[in-house]
Amino acid sequence: MIERYARPAMLRVWSDAHRLERWLDVELAVTAARERRGDVPAGVTRRLRAGARIDPARMAAIEAEVGHDVIAFLSMLAESAGDDARHVHAGLTSSDVVDTALALQIGEAGVVLGATVADLRRAVWTQAERHRATPMVGRTHGIHAEPITFGLKCLTWSEELGSDSRRLDAALADCAVGKTSGAVGTLAHLDPAIEIESLAALGLVPEPVASQVVQRDRHAALLAALAVLGGTLERIAVEVRHLQRSEVREAEEPFGGRQKGSSAMPHKRNPVRSERVSGLARLLRGYALAALENQPLWHERDISHSSVERVILPDAFLVADFMAAELTEIVAGLVVHADAMRRNLDQGGGLIFSQRVLLALTAAGVARDGAYRIVQGHALRALDGGAPFRAALEKDPDVGRVLDAKTLAACFDIASALRHVDALFARATPPPGPRGAKA
Repeated sequence: MIERYARPAMLRVWSDAHRLERWLDVELAVTAARERRGDVPAGVTRRLRAGARIDPARMAAIEAEVGHDVIAFLSMLAESAGDDARHVHAGLTSSDVVDTALALQIGEAGVVLGATVADLRRAVWTQAERHRATPMVGRTHGIHAEPITFGLKCLTWSEELGSDSRRLDAALADCAVGKTSGAVGTLAHLDPAIEIESLAALGLVPEPVASQVVQRDRHAALLAALAVLGGTLERIAVEVRHLQRSEVREAEEPFGGRQKGSSAMPHKRNPVRSERVSGLARLLRGYALAALENQPLWHERDISHSSVERVILPDAFLVADFMAAELTEIVAGLVVHADAMRRNLDQGGGLIFSQRVLLALTAAGVARDGAYRIVQGHALRALDGGAPFRAALEKDPDVGRVLDAKTLAACFDIASALRHVDALFARATPPPGPRGAKA
């Protein structure tokens, strides 16, 4: 991922140097388990950890000659570790090291991303509470529907982010597996107890039955969870973009005092950060597809997945982390125009209360089809520039015969329409606060 869309903490997790550190951790975990069993002379693991030097440049030079990254890694270690290096990689194949280290990196990346998503959810929840009672029009098909509150809209975002977090946690847990079972997964050269012990020291469990690799359904599910998270982030971003349109202008993403929106048009204040989130979500969906393609490997393993994963796994986490952080700043700094929300809500003279009028008419004894024709007729004429909806109903003798003025007026009571908003908030789950405290 280009640095423009990468944040430092996640970059560190996926750096080449850190990847090699994790390779060494895997090798030493196995060596230590063997040492505890007496298969390796006492003190070897300690000396290896103290003496082994990771030199990415030297490793790259060796790889250029031998054409194999793990062999180059082992040769690099041998140059600094001396004779003790002969105890490293005993009974292992390259994928034992690479896949197990990858599980460690995925776990670290999950911690970073989880914290970023939690920050976003707290920002969303704050806006939901702040605007719990800020009325606005709900839209379906892009058309005015019935009243909601802006807080309720934000609450749906918070709940979806909660679902995303649970899916991501489950996918991360499913990827917290490694293997030291060798070239075709048979544990031919290492005792099963060594695999369990060495992986436990790394915070992992064994792939119950591996081929040469950890099965890639785990990684496919992880990338799918990241893509679904990206869909939620894009849903929020698209909503901000729509609300910022000139014809709507109910909310705007923050705009810096010295920021400029267009090289040609000084009046422009564009939702560029939300658009950026929308664009990056496409990458996450593409990475998920690539991960699905990585599942069907030949026999016990081929290498077709390897080059793909070198790109999609780091990039997916980097992209998701950047998107969530970007959206956190957008949501936290969102400019909400409650007056515009109310003005748009009132367009057409109460059209958004058409269902309440319909229900009042049917409750008063009017057949539903007839009531529908009365309400729709006045509504469509109001939409086309005729008399305002409520005023037209008040003058309609067919309506007046069955609904008195008080009953008709009650149909247009927004407080009544929104009376259960607090109940919906009570159903929602608040996000966890910083360091596990409840918000």
